[in-house]
Amino acid sequence: MPLRQIDRHVGLRLRQRRMARGITQADLAKAVGLTFQQIQKYESGANQLVSSRMYEIADALDVPVAFFFEGLAHRQRRGAANVAPIDLLATAEAQRLVLAYWKIDRSNTRKHVRDLIQSLSDAR
Repeated sequence: MPLRQIDRHVGLRLRQRRMARGITQADLAKAVGLTFQQIQKYESGANQLVSSRMYEIADALDVPVAFFFEGLAHRQRRGAANVAPIDLLATAEAQRLVLAYWKIDRSNTRKHVRDLIQSLSDAR
C-alpha cells in the first residue's frame, strides 16, 4: 500500500476520534503543542505523523496508537477502489447525519427515518 494512502487513513482515523470526543482542531493542537493548521494537515494526510507525535496525539485522544491503523489491513486486501465504512463515518456529512439522527427523541420516529433512508438507498 502506498505511503500516501496510509497517511490518509491515519488522518481519517485521527479526525474521526477527535470529532467523536467533541474536541476542536485548535483544542487538540494546544494539548500537543501544535497549530491547528498542523492538525488539519495530519487529518488530510498532507503531512505524515511521526511516531512520537502520534503517541502524544493518541494520549490526548485517549486511544492506543494502534487505533490509527485499525481497518488498514482490511482496506489493503479489498483494494483502494472500495471505500471502507470507517472512511465514510469520518466525513463531516456522516457526522452531521448521525448527530441529527440521535437528536430525534422518539424511537419510533428514528425507526421511520431509518426505514426511509434504507428504502431510498435500495431504490436505484
